[in-house]
Amino acid sequence: MTEQTDLRETVRQRYAAAAVKVTEGGAACCGPEPVEVDEHFGSTLYTAGDRDALPAEAVAASLGCGNPTAVADLHPGERVLDLGSGGGIDVLLSARRVGPEGKAYGLDMTEEMLALATANAAKAGATNVEFLKGAIEAIPLPANTIDVVISNCVINLSTDKPAVFAETFRVLKPGGRLGVSDVVADDHLSPTQRAERGDYVGCIAGALSFSEYRAGLEAAGFTDVEITPTHTVADGMHSAIVRAAKSAGPPLTTAAASCCGVTGCCTPAEHATDPATTAAQAKTDAGCGCQN
Repeated sequence: MTEQTDLRETVRQRYAAAAVKVTEGGAACCGPEPVEVDEHFGSTLYTAGDRDALPAEAVAASLGCGNPTAVADLHPGERVLDLGSGGGIDVLLSARRVGPEGKAYGLDMTEEMLALATANAAKAGATNVEFLKGAIEAIPLPANTIDVVISNCVINLSTDKPAVFAETFRVLKPGGRLGVSDVVADDHLSPTQRAERGDYVGCIAGALSFSEYRAGLEAAGFTDVEITPTHTVADGMHSAIVRAAKSAGPPLTTAAASCCGVTGCCTPAEHATDPATTAAQAKTDAGCGCQN
């Protein structure tokens, strides 16, 4: 437990420092300097059109290994959750795709990144976004409330990936889907060999292998798992697009369908950061048959 806590704190400090660097750079005449990453990570993995449509600070804070919004197949009116949302680049891009009838949530454990993301949302004029503080192993949203979960090279950093997969499955609606970018290792590499190629904050040492990633998602209940490598980030390590689905399951009972249709119990509380509101919402969800 101590080792896991230490690793999480190391990750938190790295991303807090990145947020501070971008924020302080915002005072420069030419805008913020991007956080230093190699050519396999960062804002260069987004199209020029995506980058130009967002505040410079959101682009500069990008530390991911792909562009999950480009592969998540988002539709107007959907609710999207970004795990480890950082400076908000994927949340803001998602908000544009789901439109005013949809909503994009960003979840991050770092106060500095949350402050930066909130400021970026204000600059972008995005009104259909909400940033939540919390861990991706314990998502502060009710069950069965999200259409699509995305993430950009963050699941890799978790020290409890089974919990991440279970929580992601929990918050997705029946028929919901997962579309993330992450670093995945070749099956023949041992954990020690993966660690030799990088560290946790570099998105490499914590990587699951292809078979481990698939098994973890399937153990959580996901189906239709697809893991497609996009580019090599180190010897035997790849940035990959990971897709999976939550089965639509049997239809709701008449009572549950009526309840959800009338009260909106299957909709995330607008102030999910408030424990009392979240608890009340969860209780309502349970009564409506909206829990797993």
